[in-house]
Amino acid sequence: MTLGQSIPLDTPHAVSVSLPTWEDCVDYEEGDARVVQRMQNGYPRFFTDKRITSFAESILKEYGKPNEGAILFPSHAVAARCAAFFRSQLESEELGSHLRLLDLYPYLKLSAAGCSGKEANVSPMVSAVIYPLKHSPIAKSFWQHTGDGISSRRAELCHKAFDDGFLEAKCTSKKASAATKVSIVQRPCKGPRRYQREAEGEATGSGLGTVDGHTTSPSSGRLDGDEYKQFVEERYGRNLDFTLAGKAKLALRRRIAGALTADVDLQQPFESFQPVEQIRSVKGLSEDDVYLYPTGMSSIFNAHRTMLEYRGALKSICFGFPYIDTLKILEKWGPGCLFYGNGSASDLDDLEQRCQSGERFLALFCEFPGNPLLKSPDLKRIRSLADRFEFAVIVDETIGNFLNVQVLSHADMVVSSLTKVFSGDSNVMGG
Repeated sequence: MTLGQSIPLDTPHAVSVSLPTWEDCVDYEEGDARVVQRMQNGYPRFFTDKRITSFAESILKEYGKPNEGAILFPSHAVAARCAAFFRSQLESEELGSHLRLLDLYPYLKLSAAGCSGKEANVSPMVSAVIYPLKHSPIAKSFWQHTGDGISSRRAELCHKAFDDGFLEAKCTSKKASAATKVSIVQRPCKGPRRYQREAEGEATGSGLGTVDGHTTSPSSGRLDGDEYKQFVEERYGRNLDFTLAGKAKLALRRRIAGALTADVDLQQPFESFQPVEQIRSVKGLSEDDVYLYPTGMSSIFNAHRTMLEYRGALKSICFGFPYIDTLKILEKWGPGCLFYGNGSASDLDDLEQRCQSGERFLALFCEFPGNPLLKSPDLKRIRSLADRFEFAVIVDETIGNFLNVQVLSHADMVVSSLTKVFSGDSNVMGG
């Protein structure tokens, strides 16, 4: 396998890339063009997929101005958090009114084409933060640390819908001390002609049926144009109808909770899938205790964000040598953190002394085992200290994987990356 190829080879949306020599790895870390320019793909938070870059360029071409950049997110809420991060890093007069939020919704005539309510809930949508290009490092920082950026799959789907006129824009311009201003930008529908007219209720020939006057496939009875509602490629037959999305998420949560161990047919009523004997180490754990996120990093970021909202602005503890973005999250969001890079017994002694002297902490974040040193912290003692001094324990067990490492009995939250394991090809993201 040569430099820059995807792993596995020729896998769409793969998150792993071939760096076959040590020199390649070093040059990649140093940003050497010899390596970077040959990379077909890379890990999503460090390598912006070409599909995402292309979609951002198309949005800027239509809605941007000279010397502006765009960063894409799956929802307005995440885009708003990015905008807030921009304002936290810059003086308001420096940013001014140059920061804009652009929400792209399914074009109204697409909704009129007969989508059911459930399908409409998962129709293509993306939110863009448009910013002065000189502030690109801030955008990159938010993208990398939070893991909340748009996926290459969503970018591919939405870009096609955008080019075909199936998305309309709602632009939000925010000033630090001014009320939100919203403008609606109507785009001409350039898509198939059937979406450009009202339902005519006419029957069609050639064995085709109609739904509200629109042509459907004779084999499936579904509306033409369903390519705009398909996120997952056909390969290996792993595509799912969007009406099954809720069941698929429930199946994932049950499997993670340990209450579902067999293969299931999502076409069947899900109530018939009775939970089996619990295989996790905590009694009473159910799918209601499992929350899904776009990436593993997003699960860490949102765990920290949730704790800040729940307990207030307290410092966190980063225990052991962590994956770098965990430390950056704790440093950049909230009042900072206490960093114990060695994760040793003497570090726990120091922490105990601080707590005994009256210092209070939000939560202790650690990895079990650590990445890349594979060092495991003393979770039993950490749990004891947390109970005595009332701070949360959040454990990232991605390296060990929750199928092999049972740490929940010692933690308040366990976070994990599903990107590494859930598809078998490392071509989906999740946490």
